[in-house]
Amino acid sequence: MIVLDPQSTALVLIDLQKGIVGRSLEPYSGEQIVQKGKTLAERFRTAKAPVVLVNVRFSPDFKDALRQPVDLPNVLPPGGYPADFSEIVTGLGRPEDFFVTKRQWGAFYGTELDLQLRRRGIRTIVLGGIATNMGVESTARQAWEFGYELVFLEDVTSSLAVDMHRFAFEKIFPRIGRVAHSEDVRFS
Repeated sequence: MIVLDPQSTALVLIDLQKGIVGRSLEPYSGEQIVQKGKTLAERFRTAKAPVVLVNVRFSPDFKDALRQPVDLPNVLPPGGYPADFSEIVTGLGRPEDFFVTKRQWGAFYGTELDLQLRRRGIRTIVLGGIATNMGVESTARQAWEFGYELVFLEDVTSSLAVDMHRFAFEKIFPRIGRVAHSEDVRFS
């Protein structure tokens, strides 16, 4: 069990948006992650701890997307992304939540996430979302470098393949934070 102070803890959920949760994911489906995310967000709101919902979005011409030469590039669907691609899934967000839009894997670079967390006195981030070894891990590494304490929720995180998910949870996350399941997180 991990006991957290709601005054200094925030829940940060990565890319629980319409264009991502429907993908083929492992070890948990997008629907499973969304349901756990909704339940967890309500627990945080009840405890008066901030909920941060992060999405990824690009301009219609994609000029704000990264374009470095890579061996395995992201391929845009013909005609681009659907109009609702970046919308947070229905029923997850509330007006009191804090919303962050990113334009790369990690949620800190080029956003006001760090500023808003610090102004709210946040020292601990409870992290989940999609994809484990992409958006979640990039955000986690950035948060760790900024000095935040991290709690990773294995059952509120999923990836494109089980081995990608497991590697992050077995080899990376225990080195930069604490790993738990959502039911193991409590408030003081």
